[in-house]
Amino acid sequence: MPVHRSLRPIALVPALSGIFAFAAAPVALAGPLVATATGCSSEVLAQPFLPWADPASYVLAPDGGFEADASGWSLSDAAITADNEPFYVHGSGDRAALELAPSGSATSAPMCVGIEHPTLRFFARHDGSAASTLRVDVLYQDATGDTRSLTIGRVLGEGEWSPTLVMPVVANLLALVPGERTAVAFRFTAEGTVASWRIDDVYVDPYSKG
Repeated sequence: MPVHRSLRPIALVPALSGIFAFAAAPVALAGPLVATATGCSSEVLAQPFLPWADPASYVLAPDGGFEADASGWSLSDAAITADNEPFYVHGSGDRAALELAPSGSATSAPMCVGIEHPTLRFFARHDGSAASTLRVDVLYQDATGDTRSLTIGRVLGEGEWSPTLVMPVVANLLALVPGERTAVAFRFTAEGTVASWRIDDVYVDPYSKG
């Protein structure tokens, strides 16, 4: 894998003004995220961001490389496009990315993360105004089984593919599935009407251990 240390990670605008604390519930009801989450028992770990001085071990989100036509994702004004981040961290044969039209959004299939501060990182670029932002929300379930969302960051635009900064998942303390795991999904939204966005190779460090 080529090393490109000169590239700057895409800036992340913090969306949280403080530290959110979630009380773990002794009894939790399984909602739709828990019922459909995959990869809770087996995960293939990799170090895709090592060229950017990030040695953490990550797992690819469900079809996070979009080579299966965003299988399991929910798309709104978004579609697969014949593009790929140029570093090919997931595979040299990858040929797809996800494009979000202005104001478009995409929500990943549910996956499992641990309770030890997992993080999210991916590749992104915009096509349009540099003032555009890409909002990232985590969807999780509370103790009653209701699905809630929390904004975990906003990515500032760059016209070229770059890795984002690391985003703490935060909503990870309600262990709703066996093995102290939490079912979450991620929603990406191109804010405003002035730029489209492309994302690729969405990875999660399930335990934030490197």
